[in-house]
Amino acid sequence: MPSLNPRDPFLSKLASLAAASPRPSLPVRRRKTRTCLRISTYSTPQAHGDPAQVERSVSYNEHRPRKPPPDLPSLLLHGRIVYIGMPLVPAVTELVIAELLYLQWMDPKEPIYLYINSTGTTRDDGETVGMESEGFAIYDAMMQLKNEIQTVAVGAAIGQSCLLLAAGKKGRRFMMPHAKAMIQQPRVPSSGQMPASDVLIRAKEVINNRDTLVKLLARHTRNSVEEVSKVMRRPYYMDSMRALEFGVIDKILWRGQEKIMSAVASAEEWDRRSGIKVVDGM
Repeated sequence: MPSLNPRDPFLSKLASLAAASPRPSLPVRRRKTRTCLRISTYSTPQAHGDPAQVERSVSYNEHRPRKPPPDLPSLLLHGRIVYIGMPLVPAVTELVIAELLYLQWMDPKEPIYLYINSTGTTRDDGETVGMESEGFAIYDAMMQLKNEIQTVAVGAAIGQSCLLLAAGKKGRRFMMPHAKAMIQQPRVPSSGQMPASDVLIRAKEVINNRDTLVKLLARHTRNSVEEVSKVMRRPYYMDSMRALEFGVIDKILWRGQEKIMSAVASAEEWDRRSGIKVVDGM
């Protein structure tokens, strides 16, 4: 090719224009980068990322539970509260006695609060679900403890549960205003195909349990054995006021409830005013 003439006016003009104008930048295709955590190559590796992502992760970790939450009986046990809310079956008896012993081991001087809402060793329809020894086991544990046990009836205290209610510390046995207490004779479990001799043995055991229950109720309610045996011939229901009069409890847990209920006539007084005669055999 022939050499370019440096004195060519056209080439000189192009050279001056090129020197005066900036060099055009060619379009560069950038690869899309994802925002992700990366580990730096320092001596102490740290996770880096955008501030929003780091803040979310920190706040989430702060509110995450370090361990599983405790169950409700454990929370109540922390407040020295033992709650009996089921019939006295072996599993319930085991748990209640274990909680009582644990609270005594933690502090033998602080009181224990026993809340009762149980039908005893029977269900509400009268079917036997546990042996009478279940209630006696909790009673014996209460008598052996060094702590002061305050009992509170919530809902119902029937049969053996009524004994536990009355076995609390004198002056510290309470009852909710609309709770019910009831004492009754122990029931014979289903005999099924049992021989007659075995049925007789079970019947004698039930009679012994009844006599024991009568003696314990008479001791804690300060009534005579004859009086307790008389009212236990049939199921004897007591509201809060009648339980207070019978000696099962010492106080009703409702402010002003004693004054309100004292002005209300009893069921017998209502029958007398209405002219209703109650047959002794009923």
